[in-house]
Amino acid sequence: MKEQSQILAELIDKSQFIVFFGGAGVSTASGIPDFRSATGLYNRENKTNYSPETMLSYPFMLSHPDEFYAYKRENLHYPDAKPNLAHLALARLEAQRPETTIITQNIDGLHQAAGSKNVLELHGSMQRFYCMKCGRDYPASLVWEGQGVPHCPACQGMIRPDVVLYGEALNGRVIRQAESAIRRADLMIVGGTSLVVYPAAGLLHYFHGDNLVLINRDETPYDDDATYVFHDDLGEILDQAIQ
Repeated sequence: MKEQSQILAELIDKSQFIVFFGGAGVSTASGIPDFRSATGLYNRENKTNYSPETMLSYPFMLSHPDEFYAYKRENLHYPDAKPNLAHLALARLEAQRPETTIITQNIDGLHQAAGSKNVLELHGSMQRFYCMKCGRDYPASLVWEGQGVPHCPACQGMIRPDVVLYGEALNGRVIRQAESAIRRADLMIVGGTSLVVYPAAGLLHYFHGDNLVLINRDETPYDDDATYVFHDDLGEILDQAIQ
């Protein structure tokens, strides 16, 4: 691990534009489960006859809003989750290198909670909600502390999370910003992601810089394309590499 961290530290020292691309594995150390591992959200038993993919879809939100919000509150709300070593190390990196960009597939807001500012959220955030009818923004507390389906006090429209559900397209502006950051990067660090979810995983094709580093406990489809592959603990590697 120390050798891996030293390699990464040296790559960071000689790089100017750094991109970190992360997935659910970034937040597992904070107590937030991933989706596809043996203990992940998609392999958990639930009390309904629907799959998690169905319950996290746009059509299901519209047709079964009560069940949609019950599932969200039970499975996607982690009020006690705090930034872990990986989040904190990346915040230090941005403080040292303001050109650093974090691209995340996560919706938990922990990068911002750690202090990172230049964060591109590919799938949105469960920290933001808005009315589907009038567009007013609402704090997450209105939804999490309530019961049933939240409605806008102003127009009675349904309030929804500012996340990309199954059946919805990614935000075009965020995708373009991510593509631009990756094209410019001379070092790209990919961590905590299986790189099987598209179109997000396809963003790696825009990287033409000097070094691609993959840090993930399991193998990914991009391992053969990387300069370095570390199958070890993401948080510890980043914490030791970024002082």
